[in-house]
Amino acid sequence: MGTTMLGNLIDEAVLTLESTVRAGARREVEELAARVLGVEPSGLDPRQELDAREVRRLGDLVGRRAEGVPLGHLTGRAVFGGLDLLVGPGVFVPRVHSELVLAAGLEALVEKRAPTVVDLCAGSGAIGLAIAHARPDARVHAVEFDPIAADFARRNAARRAALGDTVMTVHEGPAARAGTLTGLTAEVDLVLANPPFMPDAADVPDEFGRYQPRQAVFGGADGLRVVRQVVEAAAGMLRPGGALVVEHGHLHGATVPALLRECGRFAEVVCRPDQDGWPLYSSAVRTTT
Repeated sequence: MGTTMLGNLIDEAVLTLESTVRAGARREVEELAARVLGVEPSGLDPRQELDAREVRRLGDLVGRRAEGVPLGHLTGRAVFGGLDLLVGPGVFVPRVHSELVLAAGLEALVEKRAPTVVDLCAGSGAIGLAIAHARPDARVHAVEFDPIAADFARRNAARRAALGDTVMTVHEGPAARAGTLTGLTAEVDLVLANPPFMPDAADVPDEFGRYQPRQAVFGGADGLRVVRQVVEAAAGMLRPGGALVVEHGHLHGATVPALLRECGRFAEVVCRPDQDGWPLYSSAVRTTT
């Protein structure tokens, strides 16, 4: 970077990132620049001159992002469902694709009053907290087995509660024990889950295979180890008529719906696509049996 004017630095950095990030490169560079300067992206002045330390810092961040380090691990924040959340190394940075899972969950709650909701494999708590924000009448529980991720979820829950959102209760433990951890059996109106679903041998971009926490990405030889736990746990926690929405990605557009049907306790099984038309998540309704 041979210039010190912010606007020029951003233009150069966008060219560096476009081969890696493609869509959204400018937005990401602006977020990194805002991190360096301690302002919001909306407060950036392209005419501002940066000192040598700021230039080096921005160049370092852009270089690390180009290598695949998640943007949230560099900025310490992620926006999901309109909420500004804390993230960092050791916790999965929520993807914009998962906002479709959130939307499906909110749709399932439209006719429910004071619903009980469980967010399985909660990570930073993004989905559960977005539910609590959108539905202040909801009682929301989050279950996360990894201590680092669970700590992020607790911190985010505390921050959102301080801003006036309904308190989300965070439970540390595996999805398979969700019913025991939460004390909920046949009482839940909605279970949402974004479990690890990539097969262990899958070839994935460095952002997911190297920098995101492995336990949040890979789910065993077929990718379904934790998904099976989610299906079983949801079947035990949901009341008849309650809904399950589980993210599973493009590899499992047929396998996860099959698991739900084979379980024998779900009906209305549907697989839905992401913004690009690839399978993203499946939903189902708990039967009376």
